[in-house]
Parts: sequence; structure tokens; C-alpha cells
Amino acid sequence: MPHYPPVEVKVWGPYACFTRPEMKAERVSYSIMTPSAARGVLEAIFWKPEFSWQIREIWVLREVRQFSIVRNEVKHKVLISTARRRAAKGGGYFAEDDRTQRHTLGLRDVAYLVKAEAILALHTTDDVAKYRDQFRRRVSRGECHHRPYLGCREFAAFFGPPDNNEHPIEVSDDLGLMLFDMEYAADGSGRGMPQFFPAKLEKGKLIIPPKLYSERTAKGIAESTCDP
Repeated sequence: MPHYPPVEVKVWGPYACFTRPEMKAERVSYSIMTPSAARGVLEAIFWKPEFSWQIREIWVLREVRQFSIVRNEVKHKVLISTARRRAAKGGGYFAEDDRTQRHTLGLRDVAYLVKAEAILALHTTDDVAKYRDQFRRRVSRGECHHRPYLGCREFAAFFGPPDNNEHPIEVSDDLGLMLFDMEYAADGSGRGMPQFFPAKLEKGKLIIPPKLYSERTAKGIAESTCDP
């Protein structure tokens, strides 16, 4: 199979919050976009079961700036079982009884250049160029399955093709442990374990080690061969 260069998409927006998972009571954002958030943006633009996205690089195109707000939020998620019980027996949900104020330390005026590869699934017979071309056409036309967002759904993202004038900021920093992605249980329960990696920003570029994806693939193959 021929090797193609990564596809590229420019993503920007007025606000973003890529919440650090160790912050429980308040939302505190990583200083830049995480690989899982970048994958979510690409999947919102174009995704099919025949392939998956692997993020290679994230360029930070604007200076990191923060903002602070306090928002009204609800404390609990609505369970499907609870919704079904209310539909059958009556009752309802009142946000006023479940409301709390939470502080958010987020990012403002963000812009990134995301580079990624489409990796074919084992059952796919078409060439990967087919999906790469579809993705680029959708980006150029501004099409998406649903509106991509920057960490939180209320922080909508804009996207478009790069114009080859993008330059990462001249900042290098040790970002510490960053969320790579969630590894979900194979039993379909929806339970997931976060995966982290030591992230470094080198002259405005976050390079995602390819071994993170190869290790996940190897583990998935090993678990599938052990299934009865």
C-alpha cells in the first residue's frame, strides 16, 4: 500500500476548554488541544467504519491565552434507565434542583493545524486515497456530520483547509502528562480508562509518538485472540 503524507486541517475558535481529568470540582484546560480532542474534530467532519483517524501533529498557531468564567451547570448526567422510568411512570427533571456553579479556566482565540492519517480497518478493501479525498472535499466545502467543538460542546469550532501560510508559535514547553485517548472495555459497557503520555511542545508543535497507536493496536489484537 502506498504511503501518503498526513492530511491537514486548520481549526480555530474564540473559546476552548480541553479539561484536565484530574480536576474534579472545577474545569481547568490543558494549555493546548489534546490528541483525543483533535480526533473528535476530524470525526465530526468525516468518519466511516472503514477507517480510523490517528493524529500525528498538532501545531499551535496562536499565543496561548486564558480566560476565566463561572457557569451554571447541573450536577448529574441523565441515565437512560431513569429517562425510561419517567416516561413509563411519569415524573420529570428540574434543573433548578440539581444546579451548581462551576469555575472554568479555559483558552481564548485559539487556532491549530492538525495533521492526521486515515488508517484502514482490516475489513476495508478500498484504497485509503478514497477517504482522504472525501475528507479534503468536505473540509474545502465546510461540510461536517455535526458541528465540531473545542473541548466543550458550547465552544464551537471553525475549520478549513490550510493556506500554507501557517506557522507554529516559537514556544517550547514540557506539558507533563497529557490525555492521549480513552481505551474502552471490549464488553460494550462503555467503561473507559484514560491513557496518558509525556507531552512536549517543541517550537509550537506537539508530536504524538506513533508507538502509542501501535501499542493500542497490538493490545486489541491480543485481546481478540483470547476471546472464547
